[in-house]
Amino acid sequence: MGRVFVAGSINMDVVATADRHPRVGETVAGRQVLYFPGGKGANQAVAASRLGARTTLIGRLGRDSLGAELKAFLGDQGIDLGYVVETAEAHTGTAIITVAEADNTIVVVPGANGLVGADDVKVVPLLKGDVAVSQFEIPLPTIAAFFHRARAAGAVTVLNPAPAQKMPGELLALVDILVLNETELGFLAGSELSDDDEAAKIIDVARKLQARQDQAICVTLGKRGVLALAEREEISVAGRVVKALDTTGAGDCFVGALAAQLADGAPLREALTFANAAASISVQRMGAGPSMPTGAEVAAIL
Repeated sequence: MGRVFVAGSINMDVVATADRHPRVGETVAGRQVLYFPGGKGANQAVAASRLGARTTLIGRLGRDSLGAELKAFLGDQGIDLGYVVETAEAHTGTAIITVAEADNTIVVVPGANGLVGADDVKVVPLLKGDVAVSQFEIPLPTIAAFFHRARAAGAVTVLNPAPAQKMPGELLALVDILVLNETELGFLAGSELSDDDEAAKIIDVARKLQARQDQAICVTLGKRGVLALAEREEISVAGRVVKALDTTGAGDCFVGALAAQLADGAPLREALTFANAAASISVQRMGAGPSMPTGAEVAAIL
């Protein structure tokens, strides 16, 4: 069984719940304020670890109370934190999240995440069969260095390009599996997509973005499931009907679960089905990191 290495952000999520989201310039009364471990990198690492993968997180924390709390939480999840650096140069990353009607808005203040550099990822002991995962909450040159290291070692590279931003073609070419939602796909491919687009259109747009014929592009569609383009094969995984409470960490749960399955040797279609089920559990709980399910919980609904 391979291992999962996640290079990414570590944040404290400050969550305000309300009956509805405020309009621009409006103030609404909230219900409560909650603090949850988060950050896309940390969330994905927690998901992979809880699902049984040997998981290492690479990132940075501020030398502050939030950083200490996050480090304790992540250590309790069984994650190897040997490549998480504490710094006095910046505060721990923070996300301000509003949750209303099961949807969310998020403002991320990177803090120490912006200091994760190439030197942090070049020493990671990746091997053939491992899975290297990253997202867009750390600098893009760092991700490129991480993926160069991974491909040289024979590891599989998985990129979740969120929050969406334009990326150089050189970085995209280093990606074996791209995991993104419909909005991110449309942005990166320069095509307008909407929630009611048919599968054929989504696959056509994914094909436009594909940097290599052997590159897989997996598009998460929320309650509509998942579509994937893998070489010439098109894969469709049906959505699962659940009552969503908080969708904050759903995409991260999906990525972490997918990485765990790939590290275990699962074929892509099987890994996508498992990841889709895992994400459907996470949305029924509050918080990002703490909402990630165990392998037994996922197995119970498959």
